[in-house]
Amino acid sequence: MARDNLSDIIVFLAVAREQSFTRAAAKLGVSQSALSHTIRELEARLGVRLLTRTTRSVSMTAAGEALFQTAAPRIEEIDAKLAALSEFSDKPAGLIRITATDHTIDAIVWPKLRAVLRDYPEIQVELTVDYGLVDIVEDRYDMGVRFGDQVAKDMIAVRISADVPMAIVGAPAYFKRRPLPRSPEDLLKHDCITLRLTTTKGIYAWELQKGKRAVQARVSGQMIFNSQPQMIRAALDGYGLAFVPEEAVQPHIRSGKLQAVMKDWCPSFPGMHVYYPSRRQSSRAFTIVLDALRHAR
Repeated sequence: MARDNLSDIIVFLAVAREQSFTRAAAKLGVSQSALSHTIRELEARLGVRLLTRTTRSVSMTAAGEALFQTAAPRIEEIDAKLAALSEFSDKPAGLIRITATDHTIDAIVWPKLRAVLRDYPEIQVELTVDYGLVDIVEDRYDMGVRFGDQVAKDMIAVRISADVPMAIVGAPAYFKRRPLPRSPEDLLKHDCITLRLTTTKGIYAWELQKGKRAVQARVSGQMIFNSQPQMIRAALDGYGLAFVPEEAVQPHIRSGKLQAVMKDWCPSFPGMHVYYPSRRQSSRAFTIVLDALRHAR
């Protein structure tokens, strides 16, 4: 009975974290009906309701919250201890989960990892695209990648890139219809291709700076996306201005498909950093991945 409870509690934790039977079933690799059956059996054995289900959401009851707060840290500790056992293996092994933006994965993370992972076939890496400032502990990521100034103070941060210059770009066809902007105030008269943030669900305000003057330009436009490649595509198609890492659009600038404007207002953000909890127990696999990502000064 205790063994059944343990395996079923792991299922419960997955549903509680995802707040969705569908997403939890996909993550666990089981059918949604099987997962629902497991939760019902666990609730029947414990004699309490753990989850409140509606047609649109799943939330924990008071009993479910109590179980989650008790069980989650202990299961994570067991997982960490099991991962640490790989230290006794001749070959580093284990799954390393990383969250980052798509451009960061394409331009920094993957080029660095592909150079070393062939030497460690037992190391598995999962890369997840996310523009939100996710809680990597709660979402069970091993590390996240963000700009240096976005990393929480209680995390260990390791630089993996040089500073990142930003650029405001638009297509020549767009500028045939609209004058070149020269100040943040001018942007309010332009169609700007905006980014919706995953965490806050709000629209990202462009962080501009000229000398000591810093401005958060709350721009707007017809097109809103939640990732940079689509923003760049819309800019190429003449739908407005995009504020993106210069490196991501440099080939289009060189070819003349995009034109950079307001260069004196475009800052460089503090380079990309890997971050992870200070209390995390490092495995050999984690250390190999981290060392591969470190920025070579």
